[in-house]
Amino acid sequence: MQTFSVSCTMPPTGGNLEKIAAAALSTAADNIAAVKILRRSIDARRSPHYVLRLAVTVKNGKGIKGEPYAPAPAFTVPKVSSPTRPVVVGLGPCGLFCALILARAGLRPIILERGECIEDRQKSVETFIKTGILNTDSNVQFGEGGAGAFSDGKIGTGIKNPLLGFVKETFVQHGAPPEIAYDAHPHIGSDRLPDVVRGIREEIIALGGEVHFSSPMTDIFIKNGRILGVETPAGTIETDTLLLCIGHSARDTFSLLREKGARMVAKPFSVGARIEHKRTDVDRTMYGDAAPLLPAAEYKLVHHLEGGPSVYTFCMCPGGYVIPAASEEGGVVTNGYSLHARDGENSNAALLVGITPEFFGTDALDGVKFQRQIEEAAFRAGGGTYKAPCQRVEDFLSNRPTTAFGSVRPTYERGVIPGNIGDCLPDFITDAMRRALPVLAGRFAPFGMGDGLLTAPETRSSSPLRILRDEDGQSNILGLYPAGEGAGYAGGIMSAAIDGIAAAMHIILKAKA
Repeated sequence: MQTFSVSCTMPPTGGNLEKIAAAALSTAADNIAAVKILRRSIDARRSPHYVLRLAVTVKNGKGIKGEPYAPAPAFTVPKVSSPTRPVVVGLGPCGLFCALILARAGLRPIILERGECIEDRQKSVETFIKTGILNTDSNVQFGEGGAGAFSDGKIGTGIKNPLLGFVKETFVQHGAPPEIAYDAHPHIGSDRLPDVVRGIREEIIALGGEVHFSSPMTDIFIKNGRILGVETPAGTIETDTLLLCIGHSARDTFSLLREKGARMVAKPFSVGARIEHKRTDVDRTMYGDAAPLLPAAEYKLVHHLEGGPSVYTFCMCPGGYVIPAASEEGGVVTNGYSLHARDGENSNAALLVGITPEFFGTDALDGVKFQRQIEEAAFRAGGGTYKAPCQRVEDFLSNRPTTAFGSVRPTYERGVIPGNIGDCLPDFITDAMRRALPVLAGRFAPFGMGDGLLTAPETRSSSPLRILRDEDGQSNILGLYPAGEGAGYAGGIMSAAIDGIAAAMHIILKAKA
């Protein structure tokens, strides 16, 4: 038998893969032994259809002209030992995969997570949505699974890395939909991700790791520039290896690291609002009459303003919802999420303006101050109840407050206050958005619909700082390994997971040496 890699197409109504593969290889259908989908995407131009990349095994390869296929080498974790146990702080995607690799290597990591386990965390988020009572240690930002657990579970990424397949395979092994392994824009869904996260946690524990929930790291012990241990509410943990997978909202930890002398710098990040349209309008614009036959449509837009910043969409949630994502009392933050079915009435995305330190200050913590000022202004504009300011696109472009909504109804689950999002966003942000929206509307019709909604603010798309590290993954404090989004080295579930794996491998290779 031989296996070939072949590209082909499939109509939106689906089709028999064996027949499609046989036709692509110009062979008989009964010569096909097995077909595996390597990649599936949607070509939305003209007549929308699926574009497939297949690995096709044939019984007799004689005379077949095709590209031979060989799977990528499997990623394996060597077994090592160490006199001390590494401590992993944070159990988002970065921390989960960091701890999983350390556990598979036999290093029995100790994981500290300030928030609750995913089951209890969901209850805390639901309580906040219903009552406005915020658990500042367990919310949409903090807790097992990280911020990504409440943001659709999108695992698409622009990075190229041989570990992408391993991460997807690990998700599937722990209960994720199998199609994430080959879809061009894979997602798990916020309703299915908790079970996947729980499964990874259970493997870590089965391999000898410890997971401590509601256990923030309150202090770091350092002597002669080297890690000695950490303090938690339950006491001191001695360690010479501390992996920081803290996420981009761990502002108190950023301040602690500043006090301890860790080198940090301000970095670019983005600020804006969530933009919502009816899902049917988005789907019809993308797919035309084929829309009912295809999954909820995605889009990605960007416009580089002449002499100004870029304005772009991020974290697009087809058939999704806008969620309250505050982690500090007295501040409003928005995010977006979708369930696996992506069948909500609206689709939304972050509409962001990229900013550099010249806009907010060059000190490492100035970006945090800038975010907080916007979030607190939004809290005041929303009446001090964690409701969010919301404005129709037509009103926003005319710079007039919204008094009533039209055909698009807001999905922000804590409730909104119609008004002017300029009450919380700086003028240079709203000016950039107003300049970009007409251009984006020319490329994608829903952005020109006046009843579209802007709910503000979106401030936590990425970390506003970077914790510096060397080629071995260590900061200037020996034994301190900053990783993932919070450290400023990732942007999304996949890149964070891969950076967590890289951090773990630094420890494993050091132990192996």
